[in-house]
Amino acid sequence: MRTILFDWDGTIVDSIGALYETDAAICRKLGIDFDLDIFRRHFSPNWRLMYANLGIPESREDEAVAVWRETFRSDRMEPFDGVQTALAELAAAGFVLGLVTGGSRPEIEPQLARVGVNELLTVRVYGDDTPSGKPDPAPLMLALKMCMSHPGEAIYVGDALDDMRMAAAAGARGVGIVSMLSTAAELTRAGASESAGSVVEWAQRFLSARRLIEGGAELQ
Repeated sequence: MRTILFDWDGTIVDSIGALYETDAAICRKLGIDFDLDIFRRHFSPNWRLMYANLGIPESREDEAVAVWRETFRSDRMEPFDGVQTALAELAAAGFVLGLVTGGSRPEIEPQLARVGVNELLTVRVYGDDTPSGKPDPAPLMLALKMCMSHPGEAIYVGDALDDMRMAAAAGARGVGIVSMLSTAAELTRAGASESAGSVVEWAQRFLSARRLIEGGAELQ
């Protein structure tokens, strides 16, 4: 493994609760049924797919986007505790790190420095960078092309089922982050090779295992 790519919302920043509240506001405005179970069943990092899953017609997408812009504040989303340190340790270990998100470049790009990961996530693919979004493998394949990696050399870390479906479709190793969106078992069924409670938990486990392997190799 030489490349580790990450989702943004719910993986690097603690934003899933805010996304839930935003989608609730959209559905109230449009008169569409919505609750936590509907959110979990229909969530996708691909906002167009999410709106279709919720039953929002294309003719009302502009209304939904207007509510999104009024409600969701990406500049207020905080990183999970320790995530910047975890990414720095992975980068120091020699891995190329990147971002593959369904979010928009203008919305997320300014937040990278604020969160402390601007210099760490050197490869970035946003929602509008490919014709098809998650769970289609196109966004992940573009990121791998940008960093000149093969799918078999890559890990993708995300908290949504469509994150794991994208990784599986691309042939990369999927690491699922358990959240209000999905359980470890659901992530596994979607294609995850393993799961963890956070990026920090997974990075510590991954780097510890790597050190053990390297230590054993040195003894041989």
